[in-house]
Amino acid sequence: MISYIVRAILIGVPMLYGATGEIITEKSGHLNLGIPGIMYVGAIGGVTGAFIYENSCGNNIDNMNPFLAVCIPLLCSILGSILMGLIYSFFTVTLRANQNVTGLALTTFGIGLGNFLGGSLIKLIESDMPSISLGKTSSFFCTKLPFADDLGWFGELFLSFDFLTYLSIIIAIIASIVLSKTRVGLNLRAVGENPATADAAGINVTKYKYVATCIGSAIAGLGGLQYVMAYATGSWSNDAFGDRGWMAIALVIFALWKPHLAIFGAFLFGALFNANTYAKGLGVETQELFKMLPYVVTIIVLVFTSMRKKREHQPPASLGLSYFREER
Repeated sequence: MISYIVRAILIGVPMLYGATGEIITEKSGHLNLGIPGIMYVGAIGGVTGAFIYENSCGNNIDNMNPFLAVCIPLLCSILGSILMGLIYSFFTVTLRANQNVTGLALTTFGIGLGNFLGGSLIKLIESDMPSISLGKTSSFFCTKLPFADDLGWFGELFLSFDFLTYLSIIIAIIASIVLSKTRVGLNLRAVGENPATADAAGINVTKYKYVATCIGSAIAGLGGLQYVMAYATGSWSNDAFGDRGWMAIALVIFALWKPHLAIFGAFLFGALFNANTYAKGLGVETQELFKMLPYVVTIIVLVFTSMRKKREHQPPASLGLSYFREER
């Protein structure tokens, strides 16, 4: 059971990153359906950075600098994700393009770009397998606390994860505090609820939309990096990321647009995703039914949320609507 919980948490962390980033973006009034593509770009950005650094070390791969081995993929992942966020912001904020269409196009572009770069790297190493292995870099990301193994089940359950897992929880808690307790968060929520009123109050609507979208994209991109370096232990295969990006968007609704609730929702989704594997180990034949659980739970939550109609459980009032200052 401990191993099942640990695996569930690892599965849920990429979704937590994606959901936290999307919540911040949606609080500014923008529905970014490009999150799956952004997470994909974040993953391949980190893989590219790690690949270049590992190859630059040549035969001295065992003498890699741990700091550079972590920071280079991390920086590449963040920069790639921010670039995707800037593209989305330019189209939806500056050009006022349709947010749904732009987001879907960004997802298609991000996945295509990731597969292109991934395929190119696979050809460079002339591998017989359609994948890239970055085990040495992954080992730096997954370094555990030295005393974790001495604490039995407690160490395995709470102290055996990679630093990106702990960082995802910290970011979600900080995001929740900023959105609910600070002036910046209040201004951001005002922009998402009624940008015309926020503009009249002297808030720079365009600035808040750009910054929120780029920060949200950077956070979401880290989810892709965590998946490759921690969950997949440094292995990259095209199209292996699955539908975690879409589940991250669904998790936003499940968490009622509150980052701290997304923590529990992500780990629950991870447990549901892992249920079919657990059922297989128990000899259950109908595993396909278990694969449906995350989607069924999301639909149920969406139905109940819509029925209760509480304002605090609803998305920002201006979500998905472009702001035209001339119509104020």
